[in-house]
Amino acid sequence: MAVESTYPNYQPTRSRWVPRVPEHWSLLRAKNFLREIDDRSKTGEETLLSMRMQRGLVPHNDVSVKRIAPENLIGYKKVQPNELVLNRMQAGNAMFFRSRQSGLVSPDYAVFRLLRDDNPEYLGHLFRSWPMRGLFRSESKGLGTGTSGFLRLYSDRFASLEIPLPPRPEQDQIVAYLRAQDAHIARYILAKRELIKLLTEQKLTIIDHAVTRGLDPNVRLKPSGIQWLGEVPEHWEVASIKHIADVRFSGVDKHSNDDETPVRLCNYTDVYKNERITADMDLMRATATAAEIARLTLKAGDVILTKDSETPDDIGVPAWVPEDLPGVVCAYHLGLLRPVPQRVLGEFLFRSIGSTRTAQQFHVLATGVTRFALGKHDVKNAIIALPPVEEQQAICRWIVEECQPLDEAIARAEEEIQLIREYRDRLIADVVTGQIDVRGWRPGPDDVVSDEELAALGDDEADLGEDEPGDDGE
Repeated sequence: MAVESTYPNYQPTRSRWVPRVPEHWSLLRAKNFLREIDDRSKTGEETLLSMRMQRGLVPHNDVSVKRIAPENLIGYKKVQPNELVLNRMQAGNAMFFRSRQSGLVSPDYAVFRLLRDDNPEYLGHLFRSWPMRGLFRSESKGLGTGTSGFLRLYSDRFASLEIPLPPRPEQDQIVAYLRAQDAHIARYILAKRELIKLLTEQKLTIIDHAVTRGLDPNVRLKPSGIQWLGEVPEHWEVASIKHIADVRFSGVDKHSNDDETPVRLCNYTDVYKNERITADMDLMRATATAAEIARLTLKAGDVILTKDSETPDDIGVPAWVPEDLPGVVCAYHLGLLRPVPQRVLGEFLFRSIGSTRTAQQFHVLATGVTRFALGKHDVKNAIIALPPVEEQQAICRWIVEECQPLDEAIARAEEEIQLIREYRDRLIADVVTGQIDVRGWRPGPDDVVSDEELAALGDDEADLGEDEPGDDGE
């Protein structure tokens, strides 16, 4: 349970981000309690660490299937337990973490060693809090807005910043208090995720039955000839996707080139997180060639699906394009399915691909050991049950009506997770900057938490971090 008391006395600071701190806290420049270390690997044999927004510094091999040869890691910076690592290009996005193990990090990162007996976990919380992020962003130099631009927090600027520091016993109390609050928040998030999982299963059951058996419970059935599909309505077809849609795979990457045309990209995460791709979405900006634009611009009725991933469960996840989207191009790692108008509705194709039975088919087809991928041949030869177009329209309308209460409940649960995360960010900021006094707090039996439970705080999909070793997180 959070406390709501403030300290009895405060002192003003010169920072608009943290205008006051408790009177007995120190205000020290970063260079007075941290020293930057530049110790480079001579062999590249140490454990490579990747930086993740929700999980911090973790072994690269735990979050990526790409294995990096030691000779390619020579010159990377060494980091030791309880040292702090800053991604200078993402300081304003909270990419500043305590290392829990020894290893290697990008040569472009800054590694800091503590000069005093400060709690490194407290410093990690402090440097990722929103007031510090605002300060770091304001002190960064370069091009852009500070959230997505090419801004860098240079070491000399960071070293001169005035940082609020409580005495060590108070730092320890703050860390213990925040860990206890994280216990309650993690359990809340886990409960909401379980609810979302249950509601999603109910929704998939509704869709699966509708796209393989239709809406008439008395319809005559026939063997489909496909083991996993079973029986289908007698008047339906069993069709390969290649006979009802044009399948196009994209190779458009996120980079911008001067000799290409500016576009907005529909990326992997846009498809993975949304059932529909619409004009009001915040899509990445990049460039594409004239040929790519002609072939991959999204049109009404298109279905986009994920074609490769590190897990087979993320293969073949679809999204539907309800309206023409001029200037929006299908990006790398995705396939575009353009339906034949007289054969299949885009919305029905989307529902069929998203059904449990078709998903199982894609899981079987996906090849790979460390990374799974669907080839164009696999997608073209996937099978769906196909009713007449008029019946497809009726099925789509029925699915929308039946699933609306479930969609609304899922949206509420997701919003509640977002709200509790925002509450956590605010709580951390208030506690680490001394706006809330937790010195009188004592842990209760429900405040004990395991690292496994806390992992729920970092399990959401949007996890900003390195895509490859040496990446600046741009």
